[in-house]
Amino acid sequence: MPFRRLIQGFAFPDPRGADAAGLVAYGGDLHPHRVLAAYARGIFPWPYDETTPLLWFSPDPRMVLRPADLHVSKSLQKLIAKHTFEIRFDSAFDEVIRRCAAVRRPGQPGTWITGEMIRAYGTLHEMGFAHSAEAWQEGRLVGGLYGVSLGAAFFGESMFTERPNASKAAFVHLVRQLRAWDCHLVDCQVYTEHLARFGAAPWPRARFLDALAHALAAPTRPGPWR
Repeated sequence: MPFRRLIQGFAFPDPRGADAAGLVAYGGDLHPHRVLAAYARGIFPWPYDETTPLLWFSPDPRMVLRPADLHVSKSLQKLIAKHTFEIRFDSAFDEVIRRCAAVRRPGQPGTWITGEMIRAYGTLHEMGFAHSAEAWQEGRLVGGLYGVSLGAAFFGESMFTERPNASKAAFVHLVRQLRAWDCHLVDCQVYTEHLARFGAAPWPRARFLDALAHALAAPTRPGPWR
């Protein structure tokens, strides 16, 4: 098999050896240093459920958004200009990831955001690597997303929304702020029409890994973000 079981340490095999589905390795745990080591190699965890060994992926192609390529529709821009939502960063990370885990997704029996994932990314948030962008309305959290920052790269993980366009507004504010901070790329992992409408595009894995290596040469902006 082109992938191997993770047993000790935080080393990962070369993602260029992934199978056709992008699977690089299986096993191990979500120790924060292991997760960060995975992202640094262009690999991310994608659990199947609480009982199956962890799966680690690096798909080819990889969906990527360069902040400078962000596309915002006229209708969404008008909504943002009206300040329909108050946008905050890192003020309710734990609630954001739990709300993302509760989202029902078509064709999926449950969530890949397991309890172990919630605990691990909560720790990464405390360490200053994981971040949330949140849309608030009338004092209530109504949408948002979370991800991991390393160097000049942001790795998006999941989003949720309770009001129309809430998570979209949070995403736009985040990407615009990342551009102001000279972020090179936003990793969107796999293709969706939703992300494509924002300007994300599928990159060959080799191109993504080269761009990631360049982005990781920059210092990581520590949290909490404001």
